[in-house]
Amino acid sequence: MSQDNKQWLLSLRSKIDEIDKNIQQLITQRAEIANEVAQSKSKADAGGFYYRPEREAQVLRAVKERNNGPLSDEALLRLFKEIMSACLAQQKPLNIAYLGPEGTFSEMATYKYFGHSVKAMPESTIDHVFAEVEAGVADFGVVPIENSTEGAVNHTLDMFISSPLKICGEIDLPIHHNLMSKQKSLKDIAVIFSHRQSLAQCRAWLRANAPGIDTIAVSSNAEAARKASFNEHAAAIAGESAAGMYGLNILYADIEDQVDNSTRFLVIGKQVLAVSGDDKSSLMVAGKDEPGVLFQILKPLNDNGISMKRIESRPSKVAKWDYVFFIDVEGHVEDQNLAAAIAEMERFTSNLKVLGSYPKSA
Repeated sequence: MSQDNKQWLLSLRSKIDEIDKNIQQLITQRAEIANEVAQSKSKADAGGFYYRPEREAQVLRAVKERNNGPLSDEALLRLFKEIMSACLAQQKPLNIAYLGPEGTFSEMATYKYFGHSVKAMPESTIDHVFAEVEAGVADFGVVPIENSTEGAVNHTLDMFISSPLKICGEIDLPIHHNLMSKQKSLKDIAVIFSHRQSLAQCRAWLRANAPGIDTIAVSSNAEAARKASFNEHAAAIAGESAAGMYGLNILYADIEDQVDNSTRFLVIGKQVLAVSGDDKSSLMVAGKDEPGVLFQILKPLNDNGISMKRIESRPSKVAKWDYVFFIDVEGHVEDQNLAAAIAEMERFTSNLKVLGSYPKSA
């Protein structure tokens, strides 16, 4: 390298050092101001009310709007999420219950939404996640609600029938499945463990590449990886992080049947969120027992220009052949047109419950 090139490189490094110093000073200033904001609020001992998801969503949208490259929106959002997470943790790290154990996609969704400056609490079942949040042990919970290829997670829907908790956010997580094992070849595998949803999402790959190998459904992908770590002739289908956690070799990566496979997770808590500016609302509706009731329930949405994004039906658990409908719509319940639609819908329902209005996933 020539002397001129060396000097040029030293000059660039010096500029980077100066920028790094300025960035650190600005982050320190942000943390100090965030601390002042938190101290000025009247907050409960438990419940995380000093954390406002709608305000965070507005900050992250502004980050995307300002971005002109070269870093991607995803990279910048991840950086700002961690800065905000660290600033928030000055007061008290949020306790976040999620469907565990460690190494699951639910854990990945938790850190994607809240950053890494939280106390993540793995729970064995969806019921336990709801219970920890209801009891105030956890400030928020993270639970799966639907997969893009396999549909709704019915257990989560059913919990909302009786739970007082609200939906405070959503996370759309791309899902990539990997076949992992202590072995280095598929020919040495006798059994494959995974969660039933993951087995279903890799059905075509398994049929084509492992037709003679038994598959066994277990409670989670992380549990599948743990089992495979103790069985020399077993493999697991799980996320990449589980391979490192349990010392397994990834034999085949990205074996999901759909390349755009993703799972949507919900953030549950006790908060009722204010308008963020780009929101979604979830409703639970029990229709009256009369002809054409579903049409009458949905008609006000169309009449008021409300876009419906999703509808699912589930047994109400009240009477045989009695159902409730879970409906996702665009907008916040404080929006005039959605409020008018809900008021009209109530005429044709025996029960209408707003599960939450929350910012759309970034």
